[in-house]
Amino acid sequence: RFMKCVTFDGLGEFLFYDVRKDDDGNDKEHPLNESKFAEASILISNANFGCGSSREHAPQALYRYGFRAIIAESFAEIFFGNCCGLGVPCAVALPEDIKKITDIIDVNPDAEIHLSLINSEVVVGDLNISVEIPKAAKDALTLGRWDPIAELQEAEQDVNVLVNQLGYIAS
Repeated sequence: RFMKCVTFDGLGEFLFYDVRKDDDGNDKEHPLNESKFAEASILISNANFGCGSSREHAPQALYRYGFRAIIAESFAEIFFGNCCGLGVPCAVALPEDIKKITDIIDVNPDAEIHLSLINSEVVVGDLNISVEIPKAAKDALTLGRWDPIAELQEAEQDVNVLVNQLGYIAS
């Protein structure tokens, strides 16, 4: 019901709406409604995050809410790709490591979480956790190139030269 917009502006306020709000639009008990998490930019979740969210609206809502990275046990494949296309890294951590992170956050909601794409690690205080980020996604995000169509369009002259070198395509 919130995906009727022409642009993605304003989608952030509807993030997880049905679990964050009651029928009258009042806040329910939910971590994202707690003031201590108001400035969070990294979302921590469990398994299969993004399942059922294959449209671009889900990552756009997360991004427009303020999240710039997601760490979870696993991700739905299309959701993962849409996040990467938006420049939002998705890192996979073991369930026990997710628990360690959330335990630290429960005790200290102001704890800073650092995600290093290059080193494939998350640092929270003294805790250092290895995470998995597929090579293609890591390269795209760290090199700033995650749109292959745009890359081909930018290299149109080079593409045309190659096409002319390949006799079976040029004719």
